[in-house]
Amino acid sequence: MIKTNPDLNGKSILVTGGTGSFGKKFVSTILNQYPDIKKVVVYSRDELKQFEMSQDYPKEKFPAIRFFLGDIRDLERFKRACEGIDIIVHAAALKQVPAAEYNPMEFIKTNILGAENVINAALDSNIIKVVALSTDKAAAPINLYGATKLCSDKLFIAANNMKGKREITFSVVRYGNVIGSRGSVVPYFLEKRKEGVIPITHHEMTRFNISLEEGVSLVLYAIENALGGEVFVPKIPSYKILDLVKAIAPECKTENIGIRPGEKLHEEMITEPDSINTIESKDMYIILPSTTNPKKRDNFLKHYNGNPVEHGFRYSSGTNSQWLTVEELRKQIKLHVDPNFTVKQ
Repeated sequence: MIKTNPDLNGKSILVTGGTGSFGKKFVSTILNQYPDIKKVVVYSRDELKQFEMSQDYPKEKFPAIRFFLGDIRDLERFKRACEGIDIIVHAAALKQVPAAEYNPMEFIKTNILGAENVINAALDSNIIKVVALSTDKAAAPINLYGATKLCSDKLFIAANNMKGKREITFSVVRYGNVIGSRGSVVPYFLEKRKEGVIPITHHEMTRFNISLEEGVSLVLYAIENALGGEVFVPKIPSYKILDLVKAIAPECKTENIGIRPGEKLHEEMITEPDSINTIESKDMYIILPSTTNPKKRDNFLKHYNGNPVEHGFRYSSGTNSQWLTVEELRKQIKLHVDPNFTVKQ
């Protein structure tokens, strides 16, 4: 896990999509690690999820937390939420790949126009740091969801060119599938094993794997270190879909149902064309803005103690150098998804 310890005491942070899987883990981490944080605003559009989350944070014990009902599609409402905020972590998005193929404009309104609203509100509200969450599906996208997230990434990177004399930086973190997150494959397979048959889309499929804790650490790293314009990509392992089946339900049969609309066989986080702008440090790759001049590039290399990757480099789940074994996958599931998880022999 990436080690980082930004000074957040006395700061005010707003988290869009704060009631989602990442948002809840991020808020929990912040409140526990930074007892002197000034304010943590959970911004989301689901009143029930906000109510349920608020039950875990009674005001007497967690005076810093606030719940702000709103949609990032609503610029004026979001601007109001940004009053007095220092840092924005933008995690709100529509993200289900098949749903995007059938409802493209809804994804465009939230993932692209909503991103532009976050940027404009940040520029107008004396924000000092903005970190936006991306996805492996934003690299060489073949589905609408990935295309909207790539567009969102470009908007946040370009926002650094519009800040003028403001002391604000915009950066992006990009990572792969979060083990155990809502709607992800592990909870789905755990449910399906009760039926004795595990549906798989393709027997050669691979995916990157990261835990929520690691995702939170990456965002905290970006808050502490971003100079502005970076896309941070962590070095994380991959797994084979058939190994995941063996890890969860070795006793079950598999049924090949075919690749879903907009789905890839392997996921990428850095494409070959990106390699010309990518540097490598100990724990991650960092894609620099394509407009970076040689002097600024040297500043990035020095700041991250990094080196340029070879031209033609690509970071794909199918050609990764790190792989989770069946036993390691079981440990991950027990640690991050279900502490009572066992395998039927």
